[in-house]
Amino acid sequence: MAAALLAEGTTTLHNCPEILDVPLMRKVLVGLGCEVDIDGATVHIHTPATVSPNADFEAVRQFRASVAVLGPLVARCNEARVALPGGDAIGSRPLDMHQTGLEKLGATTRIEHGAVVAEAERLRGAKISLDFPSVGATENIVTAAVMAEGQTVLDNAAREPEVVDLCEMLNSMGARIGGAGTSTITIDGVEKLYPTEHTVVGDRIVAGTWAYAAAMTRGDITVGGVAPRHLHLALSKLKLAGADIETYDNGFRVRMDQRPKAVDYQTLPFPGFPTDLQPMAIAISSIAEGVSVITENVFEARFRFVDEMLRLGADANVDGHHVVLRGVDELSSTDVWSSDIRAGAGLVLAGLVADGVTTVHDVYHIDRGYPSFVEQLTALGARIERVGAE
Repeated sequence: MAAALLAEGTTTLHNCPEILDVPLMRKVLVGLGCEVDIDGATVHIHTPATVSPNADFEAVRQFRASVAVLGPLVARCNEARVALPGGDAIGSRPLDMHQTGLEKLGATTRIEHGAVVAEAERLRGAKISLDFPSVGATENIVTAAVMAEGQTVLDNAAREPEVVDLCEMLNSMGARIGGAGTSTITIDGVEKLYPTEHTVVGDRIVAGTWAYAAAMTRGDITVGGVAPRHLHLALSKLKLAGADIETYDNGFRVRMDQRPKAVDYQTLPFPGFPTDLQPMAIAISSIAEGVSVITENVFEARFRFVDEMLRLGADANVDGHHVVLRGVDELSSTDVWSSDIRAGAGLVLAGLVADGVTTVHDVYHIDRGYPSFVEQLTALGARIERVGAE
C-alpha cells in the first residue's frame, strides 16, 4: 500500500488480508492526500500528482508498518516527516538502519519532535550494507532507491517472501530491481513509476499459525493460498514433532494424532524459523513430550509471552535469549493478556489445549494480523467466543 505513493494514478491490490492494519494504513495514506477504497480483499489507492510529505502522528503511532511510507515519500517528495511508529511490544526496533540507508542515498535525516525527518535535494544510487537483514529497512531503502539517480547495491538485504513480493510489484510499476530473494539487491533508478495491479503474496505467518494449531490439538487442517516453500523450516519442525505434512503447489495439510515430541527452535531471518511464529513454537513445546530449548535472535522482548504461558501452567525458564520448556500433559486455564499480534494468537492456541475456560484479554492485537480468527476457529471445531469489543 505504501509503495502506491510512488506513482500518480490508481494502483489496485488484490488478496489483501481483511485485518485491522489495512484500514490503519488507509488512514495514513488518506492523511498524505490519497483516496483509498477497500472492497473486501481488494484495495484501490488513488495517488494524486502531489502528496504530502507529512505522515500524521495519530495514524502512524498505532502500528509499526506505517514507517513503510518513509522511503516512498523521500523518493516522491524529496522529503518526509514520519511520526515514530507504535505497534507491538516485542522489544527495541530502532530506525537507525532506515536512516543510514537513506543517508547513503544522499538524504539528511534526524529525529525531531517525535518524528523521523528525511530531506534530499536529489537521491543518488549508492552501495549500502545492512548490519542486520531488516525487512523494514530493506523495504524503505528499495522504495527510496527506485527513483534515485544511478545504481544502488544493497548488501545483506532481507530475503523474506514479502520483500520479493514488493520488488515484483515495483518492477510491474516500471522499476528495475534485480536480486530480490537473495542477500544482494540491485536497483537501477528510473525517472518515473506508473500505477499497477498486483496480487499480494499469501500470508505465511497466518498459514503457519494454523499449521501449529493443527499439531497442538491433534487435528487435521488444510491451508490454501500460501507457498509451502515459504514455511519450509516451520513445517519441517512440525514433522520432527510427529506431524504428518503434505504439501501442494499452493498450500499444505497438517495432521497430528499423537502428543507432539519436543523440538528445539532458533529464530532467524528468512529462510530461518520466523520470529513471528516463536509464540506458536513455545505454545506447542509447552505440551510436548520432553524438553525444548527455544532461542530468540531477533526481538529481545518477545519472551514476555512466556509470563502468560506460566499463568497457564507451562513449565518454562527464561535465560537471556533462551527459554527452556519441559512439556506438561495439559495446560491449566486462566486469564491471560496478549502483548502483540503473535502472542495473542499463541495464547488462543494454548487455550485450546488447556482444561476449562481460558480468557484472552487485549485481543485487538489479534485483529491486526488475523482475519476472522474466531470465526475460522469455530468452523474448525473450536469452542470459542468473542466477548465484548476489546
